Amino acid sequence: MAQHQSPAGRTQERSQQRTGSQSGQMSRQNGSQMQPFDDLLDYARTYARERPETFALACFGVGFILGWRLKPW
Repeated sequence: MAQHQSPAGRTQERSQQRTGSQSGQMSRQNGSQMQPFDDLLDYARTYARERPETFALACFGVGFILGWRLKPW
């Protein structure tokens, strides 16, 4: 069965996820090399979780433009 959470429970879960990702980012920054691709990927994943409709619309737009510009004929 699906488990239903209250809005407060979801907010707490999101804050725990952010705290975990922030600690991962800080440990990466303390390393010898920065990882811009990984940072961008983390940002995109976070944005997609917080705003799935906007992210899906942006992906559709990018796909439409690429399909239009790259069609062979």
